[in-house]
Amino acid sequence: MINDSGERQVNEPLASEKINVDRKIFFLDLKENARGRFLKITEDVGGRRDTIMLPAAAFHDFADALQRLIDLESGI
Repeated sequence: MINDSGERQVNEPLASEKINVDRKIFFLDLKENARGRFLKITEDVGGRRDTIMLPAAAFHDFADALQRLIDLESGI
């Protein structure tokens, strides 16, 4: 959310994605604080939420590991 002076409010994400899978909802929020940018990944299952924070420095390693798992699942 942007305030009246055109600045983004501190707790608001820079970008967000939402993924629905069966009974689960995954929220991916790109955020920023004084220590830098990070990805907040939240899983919601029937109102119960679990969250992890992934620092921006780990984005590429995380994406590479995820792609390897996707390739294995796909049989490539």
